[in-house]
Amino acid sequence: METIFQFAPYGQEFSPEPGTIVLDVGMKTAPGVIDHHQPEAEAECAASLVVKHPELVLNHLQKNEDKITIITHRLPDFDAVSAIFLTLKLLENRAVDEAMKKIAEYARMVDSATIPKNIELSATPYALLRAIFVNIQKPEDEANLERVNEGLRLMKLLYEQAMLGRDIVANRPIFQGIDRYEKAMHRVEDDYFNYLEDLEKAEIIKINLPLSNGQGFKAVDGLVVQNPKSFLLKEWSRRDIFNSPSGKGFSFLLSNFGGKRFIIGVDPEIGVNLRGLGRLLNEKEKQKRERMGRPVSERWYEGNCPFFDYRIIDSPQDGPSLSHQEVMETIFQFSQQFKS
Repeated sequence: METIFQFAPYGQEFSPEPGTIVLDVGMKTAPGVIDHHQPEAEAECAASLVVKHPELVLNHLQKNEDKITIITHRLPDFDAVSAIFLTLKLLENRAVDEAMKKIAEYARMVDSATIPKNIELSATPYALLRAIFVNIQKPEDEANLERVNEGLRLMKLLYEQAMLGRDIVANRPIFQGIDRYEKAMHRVEDDYFNYLEDLEKAEIIKINLPLSNGQGFKAVDGLVVQNPKSFLLKEWSRRDIFNSPSGKGFSFLLSNFGGKRFIIGVDPEIGVNLRGLGRLLNEKEKQKRERMGRPVSERWYEGNCPFFDYRIIDSPQDGPSLSHQEVMETIFQFSQQFKS
């Protein structure tokens, strides 16, 4: 079966089309379009939706398709490539097996940022794939396809190991002796020192955030990093019990990529979220865009789907109008409303 890959902007809406499957983008969960970013979606990632609802694939594509088109978002991540692999395996096997369930369960853990903190990062597939992705220095069109190919190569290995009954969450021996993964392990280990460099220039803050259950708030340690060097910054900072003032790790993280993109997130284990902060940022973004004459249709993503539960915020795709200082002022304004 010939497979054609296409890549779309984050958040683009799609309707089902014959011979086409849309994964981790599309803004709906329906036969032919499997996404989880919309408010009415199930609390699943794209990969786990494929396994939980195989009929969304099997009832949409003809049994003897000789060519299919798979659409996912630009710069596909672990969830996207897992969903692609599981879709192709489902079309091959016509049923979900235990190894596919293990990959879907792990992808769900990755996408929800709940990989156990006691796991050595250099032994986990997620960190290795991130290390491989970072090493891809090509124009985006080429990088998108190479990410898919590298992801499918890794998923094939994980599937084979899972079929043998081996653990795929953290298992260094299954990667040893394979050159690309040996190198990736070293890059992960070296990345910790990149994190320490980021930490030296970072701003450490304490902010109040609402509890996820809606009852009160909690003060958490936060880290603000401009132009981070570490590609596993989120993972290292949440594990950093030595440098966080509370000794519990940095539960809040703001990464500023040259003012062109801001990503804000909180550790799901802490039981807080960012509900309301995205709305506040969007209000200020809209006001500034109107003054600058920029399109007001582009918005900050608020993480408003059941799977993320307002734990992640991402700046507009065409670049934010708000400056670093304005974003920080908005965060502290948000925090102040929970002050006791």
